[in-house]
Amino acid sequence: MSSEPLLTVVGSINIDLTSAVGDFPRPGETVLAERALARELGGKGANQARAAARLTGRARMIGAVGGDIEGDLALDQLSAAGVDVSGIVRKQQPTGLAMITLNRAGENTIVVNAGANQALRPADIKLAPTEATLCQLEIPIDCVTAAARQSTGFFSVNAAPARHLHDEILDASDLIIVNDTEYEALPELRDARCVAVTSGARGAAIYRGGELSTRVDAFPATVVNTVGAGDAFCAALTICLARGDSEADALRIACAVGAAAVEDPRSQPELGPLASYGQALTA
Repeated sequence: MSSEPLLTVVGSINIDLTSAVGDFPRPGETVLAERALARELGGKGANQARAAARLTGRARMIGAVGGDIEGDLALDQLSAAGVDVSGIVRKQQPTGLAMITLNRAGENTIVVNAGANQALRPADIKLAPTEATLCQLEIPIDCVTAAARQSTGFFSVNAAPARHLHDEILDASDLIIVNDTEYEALPELRDARCVAVTSGARGAAIYRGGELSTRVDAFPATVVNTVGAGDAFCAALTICLARGDSEADALRIACAVGAAAVEDPRSQPELGPLASYGQALTA
């Protein structure tokens, strides 16, 4: 394996407000939270950037926050995690906000107010040559297109939330990551050259041109919070494939990272170095 690549994440930055409940309220029902309201950094982009920083110590973030105290909090927490925040711009809109309800089974419901994330513009996207890049779809699609046009290194897209991808993004993508539901909702992925599909407790698979290439099982885990697990998986898989790991090895390591993430109550789990998940290769 070569040295770990720098991963630049182009995506969303939110502040998450999380309420823990026993069971989700039914329509019209009021329930009491079981512990104090948690206020922490979130957004798929920020989650993935912080995961990459925890895994390899080499992560950069491109995104947008407001000129408010939530924006200050987001920048401070990303910087503290070791993420290079020089590519994050300030906008007039408020910082993105996600309202999360988490039940005892570790399941969640999320309502997102995009705020400054939707003010990100293609001119804000500036990629360095050869760096690995990971995007998601919580920012304007023309920003993802701008990243695809600029990228000369490994280019990965986490197609979530599910939105149809045009040919320019599909053709530029070395890897597209989705869950089962997103894969079914995006038929254009059947023609993509490399698509990783996550299936929760059933593991993950890679498809090439719509044909199964590799499948691995999930690792046993006690589920506490699923919010950041998919983002940790995305960061790990992109890094592993960008550095030249085999599909099988990359999927196993990413599944091990995802299993560790669901056992952590935080949306941005305290992951260990990527090398610490190498035991997954002999499991």
